[in-house]
Amino acid sequence: MVSHLPLAGRTALITGVSREQGIGYAVASRLAQMGASLFLAHYVPHDRDQPWGADSIDGVVRGVRAQLAGGARLADVSINLADAGAAEQLIDQAGSALGHLDILICNHARSGGDGPLRDLTAEKLDAHWAVNTRSTLLATRAFAAQHDGRAGGRVIWITSGQVDGGVMEDEIAYATSKAALAGITPSVSAGLARRGILLNTVNPGPVNTGYLDPATADRSPEILEEVLSRFPAGRYGEPEDPARLIAWLVSDEGRWMVGQVLSSDGGFR
Repeated sequence: MVSHLPLAGRTALITGVSREQGIGYAVASRLAQMGASLFLAHYVPHDRDQPWGADSIDGVVRGVRAQLAGGARLADVSINLADAGAAEQLIDQAGSALGHLDILICNHARSGGDGPLRDLTAEKLDAHWAVNTRSTLLATRAFAAQHDGRAGGRVIWITSGQVDGGVMEDEIAYATSKAALAGITPSVSAGLARRGILLNTVNPGPVNTGYLDPATADRSPEILEEVLSRFPAGRYGEPEDPARLIAWLVSDEGRWMVGQVLSSDGGFR
């Protein structure tokens, strides 16, 4: 065990770690370098249906494992968080593999199958709610139930750019599911804090995980240019940008941040 590392001796469960260009992979890499043991959750069938496609999970896991500090452990599972009992199952499997969980990072999300209000259906709303909101809340509940009150309890949720006044008129089901997480953060965090668990929610803004590359984008070149024009720095977000904030929040340095909805978006407006 490399005891001087900030997360040595702690275990983090990170969802949505399925692609090397993803936020989940960037977060897992950073936490591995900080000494944490990791349980990674992924679901390749979702990525296969997207324009940017899926990576080899063996390669993704191997890449994270190579960054582990001495004494740290890693396990992973493929799980469809759209299933009603999947969130609790995930926490149980992670605990069985690695023991007590100190950190939960809910990075997973359903993408695609959405549209503007005129195309909205009950099925679209339910599909995004089940993955993005319901599973996040239920995983958080199960995580809290297994937490024994030791120092370092952390939960991170991921929301969308609406919190900064962003407009997502062509992604109503997705934006609704993410807005629910941002809106309920203060209420959930209050109860968790009394149990020694600190919850914060991060808005990463538009991060190029493949959907902003012209060759694999799920939107027109005109929209890509419009999005880029709204970054003062003249570049899209990169996965490492929100990963730095998340890593700080789950470390002891972030112990006074509670119930916040934080934007790490490079000033995107």
